[in-house]
Amino acid sequence: MKKVLLINGAKIFGHSQGRLNESLHNIAKETLQSLNIDILETHINQGYNIDEELQKMLDSDVWIWQFPGWWMGEPWIVKKYIDEVFIQGQGKLYANDGRSKEDINKKYGSGGLSQDKQYMFSTTWNAPINAFTQQGEFFNAQGIDGVLFHLHKAHHFLGLNGLPSFICNDVVKNPQFEKYKLDYKNHLLKVFQS
Repeated sequence: MKKVLLINGAKIFGHSQGRLNESLHNIAKETLQSLNIDILETHINQGYNIDEELQKMLDSDVWIWQFPGWWMGEPWIVKKYIDEVFIQGQGKLYANDGRSKEDINKKYGSGGLSQDKQYMFSTTWNAPINAFTQQGEFFNAQGIDGVLFHLHKAHHFLGLNGLPSFICNDVVKNPQFEKYKLDYKNHLLKVFQS
């Protein structure tokens, strides 16, 4: 049996009310509980205790991040949370940066202590899918994982392995809320039943 930490990084700001990300967070909770998976939760925007968050991460097998794409990345509250909690994890989530004094130029990023853990990103974007997947479009066929490369590397630094990412597109200009919810449930079932 796995224990999953659901981290909701939605932020009420400007025109965003965070409702779609909250709905997807709740779908993850319901879907995974139906598979008899224990759930821990964090809603970053509601505040958090750094030591308690670190313990949740240590107690979980998988971390699922839910957040909107703002200005080509995660909301600042997600980055702040990562900075505060990950740095507190030295000696628990990671030992050091992996390099030795004998050769400081090799093995950077190999000091993670969390090789038994996995992570997944679920994100919502106003950009259409072809902006991520087609050459000559905005992200030049980088895909969502290329756009979130920095977040993947932050988790690799700790030793975690990634699960397939999930993305909702066109959430402002052409919202398909029921489709997003069904697609996400099916994504979770595929990932966690295999």
